[in-house]
Amino acid sequence: MSTSYGTFPGSRPRRLRTTPAMRRMVAEHRVHPADLILPAFVREGIGEPVPISAMPGVVQHTRDTLKKAAVEAMEAGVAGIMLFGVPEDAKKDALGTAGTDPDGILQVAIRDVRAEVGDGLVIMSDLCLDEFTDHGHCGVLDEQGRVDNDATLERYAEMAQVQADAGVHVVGPSGMMDGQIGVIRDALDQTGHEDVAVLAYTAKYASAFYGPFREAVGSSLQGDRKTYQQDPANARESLRELALDLAEGADMVMVKPALPYLDILAKVADAVDVPVAAYQISGEYAMVEAAAANGWIDRDRAIMETLTGIKRAGANMILTYWATEAARQL
Repeated sequence: MSTSYGTFPGSRPRRLRTTPAMRRMVAEHRVHPADLILPAFVREGIGEPVPISAMPGVVQHTRDTLKKAAVEAMEAGVAGIMLFGVPEDAKKDALGTAGTDPDGILQVAIRDVRAEVGDGLVIMSDLCLDEFTDHGHCGVLDEQGRVDNDATLERYAEMAQVQADAGVHVVGPSGMMDGQIGVIRDALDQTGHEDVAVLAYTAKYASAFYGPFREAVGSSLQGDRKTYQQDPANARESLRELALDLAEGADMVMVKPALPYLDILAKVADAVDVPVAAYQISGEYAMVEAAAANGWIDRDRAIMETLTGIKRAGANMILTYWATEAARQL
């Protein structure tokens, strides 16, 4: 178009959007199956998988179906699996002793999956007490009912050892206790597990989006975790947590949740030279599935758009309940 001011538009960005092949060629970010990690729940004492009502398509696995899910993820090209153990209620206690029992459900599941897939999948484990305590908190409580940070660290050191003994490749301390990475790293090194990596839950926020996860792990929690998980209002605090985790020996770091905290994810990714993970958590999953079930959004496109957004913000790895499905599509 010619005007008295010249010929406009002089630049036409739309030229690079004309065809699917063109858009694919110039794409700045791509999600690859190897970017994805599948969180999976294994429940003690069940004979069939138990659907999680708030997370359509996700189940509490039996030991056998967990092994099948691990193989399917590996065959789809997924990089890793993050295991969460759900003990029988009768085995929960104030100290979460099922979490450090070598024959506890999580340790058994680690051995099962390692025997099934070997090193073909990075086997990760949640290192936290909340699934195993009768009060549902991520640590040991003191006489006033508060989470005792330093007493909890002792329990985490024990958990790290038994999970490593079971054959895990990566432990994921998710409790947000001060000093947890250093204690766990020392415990692993002192017990001959120098090769076991630590994925630090560096910025784990006290989020409203964890709701469906509480069902998934049969949480006994009363109250909240605001005294140890990070305040959603704070951004600089995440960088302080990041510096501490790196100084204590974290091999990888994580931001959780993902979508409500993409700004934090970008800050963390810009600040480090270690791999960065983001956890697309249960509430994020549930929102997309619920909206799709009501016909409000295109489910497949929404899944890929959320994963791309997390990747674009700086994540090298994405924990997502859609990992195997998305890997197959990719």
